[in-house]
Amino acid sequence: MDTQTWAWILFNALVLGMLAVDLVVFHRRPHSLRMKEALGWVAVWVSLAAAFAGFVYFWRGSESALQFITAYLIEESLSVDNMFVFLVIFSYFAVPREYEHRVLFWGILGALVMRGVLIFAGVALIQRFHWIIYVFGAFLIATGLKLAFQKEEAVDPGRNPVLRLTRRFVPITEKFVGSKFVVRSGGKYLATPLFVVLVVVETTDLVFALDSIPAVLAISHDPFIVYTSNVFAILGLRALYFALAGAMESFHYLRYGLAAVLSFVGCKMIIAEFYKIPIGVALGVVGGILALTVLLSIWKPRPKPVLAQSPDPAAFRPVAAFEEEG
Repeated sequence: MDTQTWAWILFNALVLGMLAVDLVVFHRRPHSLRMKEALGWVAVWVSLAAAFAGFVYFWRGSESALQFITAYLIEESLSVDNMFVFLVIFSYFAVPREYEHRVLFWGILGALVMRGVLIFAGVALIQRFHWIIYVFGAFLIATGLKLAFQKEEAVDPGRNPVLRLTRRFVPITEKFVGSKFVVRSGGKYLATPLFVVLVVVETTDLVFALDSIPAVLAISHDPFIVYTSNVFAILGLRALYFALAGAMESFHYLRYGLAAVLSFVGCKMIIAEFYKIPIGVALGVVGGILALTVLLSIWKPRPKPVLAQSPDPAAFRPVAAFEEEG
């Protein structure tokens, strides 16, 4: 096998190993992550991403390393908007704090698979139909403009069409059953409300990926760079969520920063055929925009937005009575 194949194998083995250690050793028992522990994990994942960037530098050179860092920064910044939606989802379904990590853990596994498929599909489309670059670029610019000028509305997870299908066809218990997604009762398997939350989180991440994947493809068409930057951003998402859960609503100018970033990378993608913006310049622009919007949010705070109303408990009563077997 060549070096490229070995790199894919070793990277995925490393990721699976880290996830196994995270689940079996550090989070074997469900518990709520405190700020100190969450910040420690943020430092771990960021350090691992930095170390990997160093590996890419020595393996492929400075251009690939800068592409990885820029793609990682874009993906991580877009994840902050995603985390606010997760906060709304958890509040909507009244998920106990100690079970949030479990939902995000399994949600991340699903996200890795879905994003891997989208990345390879996107790269294949660009390689086969070069004009698709202009479609992606126009899509990013349109998304950025929509994000900048669209009025903010309370996110309502109850409108999720996949959630409605789940409620219609899957029997669900009245209450949470510990940290379990599926239980057995009366000879039948029943989903718990925690499973419903996982379904909503997965479908929400898929929607966000439709924006973030084209944005990263504007930085690099190398599947390895695009995939690894996405993976490291997703792996650090859980810890970042718990570290920023109480402060995410304070970054109210971030949506305008993300709109500017999406528009910038969309323009970069469209004009790449005529003028290629140096990756170092792109990294500086993205980092500068995000830093500016965060500083503006801190300098000029605003009242907290109203969250979506929690669902009626009757929504989880397709099963009249429930007693777990065993």
